Amino acid sequence: MPSYVMTEKCDGCKGQDKTACMYICPNDLMALDKDKMKGYNQEPNYCWECYCCVKICPQQAMDVRGYADFMPLGAASTPLRGSQDIMWTIKFRDGRIKRFKYATRTTPEGSIKPFEGFADANPADLNNEFLLGEPSIMGATELLTIKK
Repeated sequence: MPSYVMTEKCDGCKGQDKTACMYICPNDLMALDKDKMKGYNQEPNYCWECYCCVKICPQQAMDVRGYADFMPLGAASTPLRGSQDIMWTIKFRDGRIKRFKYATRTTPEGSIKPFEGFADANPADLNNEFLLGEPSIMGATELLTIKK
């Protein structure tokens, strides 16, 4: 089941031009109704059910039906995002509540240097068939070709 917005909770991220769910959706499905100032899923059929919008919503106005391996049928999941972790609260149909806490970071924010050890970008490399770092990582000095 695709993500959906609980309109009674949604505040349109307080009238900004772009809501948090619009910012995070990997498939660009979320939109803002400017008249009602509420977010909505404009193409539910294309939703991947990735939970990105559910996790980022500051008002907890987004929801997705949970998968059976994550929670039982009829239960509700509510994420509470922190700076270092995310707390999932699962409310079962019989009223029981379970909470699970998962780390979202293992390193300080901004400390990762993804291009460390690679040469600086060179515009001439755009015409090269190799990907960044590919020759040295794979031990290749030239592209393989079929010799006739």
